[in-house]
Amino acid sequence: MAKPLGFKQFTVTNYTQSGDDELDYQAQKRKRHIPTGNTGEALDFSARQKKSRQMKKNKAKIALGRKKAARRFASTEVLKKRARKAARTALMKKFTKEVPKGELSFARRQEIEKRLDKMGPKIDKMARKLLPQVRKKEIERKRGGGKSGD
Repeated sequence: MAKPLGFKQFTVTNYTQSGDDELDYQAQKRKRHIPTGNTGEALDFSARQKKSRQMKKNKAKIALGRKKAARRFASTEVLKKRARKAARTALMKKFTKEVPKGELSFARRQEIEKRLDKMGPKIDKMARKLLPQVRKKEIERKRGGGKSGD
């Protein structure tokens, strides 16, 4: 779900002062993080390949960001996102009868994803119930404690 645009996204600011409109526009997009493209649709094969190349190119930056994030305690938004993902994963396991996601065909995986997208309220309800467990897991991670009492 995309966040609604704010007032600052509609103001024109020349970031580069180069005189080149395209350069200015690209700089403004980078500065404001204005999403481009179709964010809601599933990617086709060529788009996935392109995304794969982009991720490979930026893997060092991504790793650095992941390392920084690991040092901080996760925000409430991040915890909610994790709880939501855990709920989706639990439902996915239920639908596939414990078959790992990687072993499913692309079409079957897409079919299940579509089914999960229709189950928004149920996933939200599950996520709310899972939030305390996710928070406890994060606290445990920050303490540096592994599994104890198993």
